[in-house]
Amino acid sequence: MKRSTASPRTDGKAATRAAKRGPRSKAASGNGEGRPIALVLIDDNRLLREGIVAMVSAQPGFRVLAASADAIEALEKVREAKPDIVLVDFGLEGHDSLSLTATVHAEVPQAKVIVMGLLPSQEDVARYVRAGASGFVMKEASFEEFFDTIRAVARGAQVLPTQLTKSLFSQIALNVALKDKQQMLDAVRLTSRERQVIDLLGEGLSNKEIAGRLHIAVHTVKSHVHNVLEKLALHSRLEVAAFSHASSGSRSFAQ
Repeated sequence: MKRSTASPRTDGKAATRAAKRGPRSKAASGNGEGRPIALVLIDDNRLLREGIVAMVSAQPGFRVLAASADAIEALEKVREAKPDIVLVDFGLEGHDSLSLTATVHAEVPQAKVIVMGLLPSQEDVARYVRAGASGFVMKEASFEEFFDTIRAVARGAQVLPTQLTKSLFSQIALNVALKDKQQMLDAVRLTSRERQVIDLLGEGLSNKEIAGRLHIAVHTVKSHVHNVLEKLALHSRLEVAAFSHASSGSRSFAQ
């Protein structure tokens, strides 16, 4: 939000108060919409759950709406509160974390799922990507990586474990190739703007970043992404990105 520099009603006291407050940090900026990032945590390890709640609550720009060991109870809270982020433990006992991820994605799509506690397994990550997960926090993740992942996903990005990015793209690209998506690309009619969006998804950009690059509204980007998914019969932004890498090689779709 831009602040006016031409207000004649700003007095010395107001200026002093503003100077004392100083600039807001990135952490304090929450989800970029002027409010904290709202989270629901699902983890059946009480010690870990309480530790994560304490750690998140101590950070500016975050708000824990609920923390539960019971997936059914937590899912009701997600439906009710529609948080920005749902943190799901990979190893829930008595509950299927994969099905839970798929349910949240289907019923409350604005709530982005981050799966915690995975070992670096390409197969596991691929399954969760297809279920609708937007990010991953691996077992060896640092404090900074944990919060960076939450912030990035809240902004609309999809965050893959760094050590698995290339191999996961290869797996998804192989699946795409087996479905003969290149032939489909030749058959469907993509607009020039949709081709630009495919290129930028291939770069890993969020909707907001694509909007800035193309100088269009975010809701227009969402519409283009939806159209691309429909026309290419793909299921996620990651599949579009992999399709971009596998099908275009060094050339750009926009060319």
